[in-house]
Amino acid sequence: MKLAATAGCWLLAMLLVAGFGGSPPVMAAPHRVVSVNVCTDQLAMLVAAPGQLIAVSHLAREPYSSAMAAEAEGYAVTNGQAEAVFQLQPDLVLAGAYTTPVTVRLLERLGVRVERFASATTIAAIAADLRRMGVLLGREAQAEAIAEAVERRFAALQAKTHGAAPVRAAFLDANSYTAGRGTLLHAMMEAAGLQNVAAELGLAFTARLPLETLVLAKPDLLLMAQRYPSPSMGEAVLDHPAVRAVAARIGRAEISGAASTCGTPATLAAVERLAAAGRAAAARRIRHD
Repeated sequence: MKLAATAGCWLLAMLLVAGFGGSPPVMAAPHRVVSVNVCTDQLAMLVAAPGQLIAVSHLAREPYSSAMAAEAEGYAVTNGQAEAVFQLQPDLVLAGAYTTPVTVRLLERLGVRVERFASATTIAAIAADLRRMGVLLGREAQAEAIAEAVERRFAALQAKTHGAAPVRAAFLDANSYTAGRGTLLHAMMEAAGLQNVAAELGLAFTARLPLETLVLAKPDLLLMAQRYPSPSMGEAVLDHPAVRAVAARIGRAEISGAASTCGTPATLAAVERLAAAGRAAAARRIRHD
């Protein structure tokens, strides 16, 4: 009898673990979530229940990196080091694809659950990441509402730009860097009805765009990165006489790094501003022609 009872308890435990059908058990919603990546910071702040997200990365409060810097003031911040994160006793850590591997591995060895998010490089990825965050935090309904709003806004943008003559735009950042195919900024430009000169030139990801190439490409619109308060040598190229001449001739628009670094609803707002700049550039082109 004792042996039968023991076997019965063992069988019941195995059935519970297997979910009576081989499926893994549904994980309970985490109560102590820590984010160590500026993009997951924002996704979590949008979706998390009050008190569920206990700390974000220090970059979350930087307005040049985060579109939710003001909201991040209401959260504790962490430097992202494994020791500091572990002391917070999280039951879930949110990380990016490029979060320091040593930190991630150490946390996992300590038994902490870590979920990594790849960098968004398409507009569709924004809604997908929001929905994934909703599942991880047990906040599916909250995430779905935000994701659907993003998709509606994107669809409205597509309807406005459909059929319009493409406006060729070139993006220039510090040290003559630009954004080619495979970047979120490229996807933003396409969504705004702009034709990315860097992609025309065969550039992918983050690459250099020499000033001579920029001038010879004859773009319709010049896009420039938002300037930091403290000037740097790398930004000197943005004040080059050739760049000023191009901007004076065709017009320029500024892109916030916070909106183009991470895929969030703020990205759609930036796309709308890009679309407006594109329409203005198209009007100038018509007048000049």
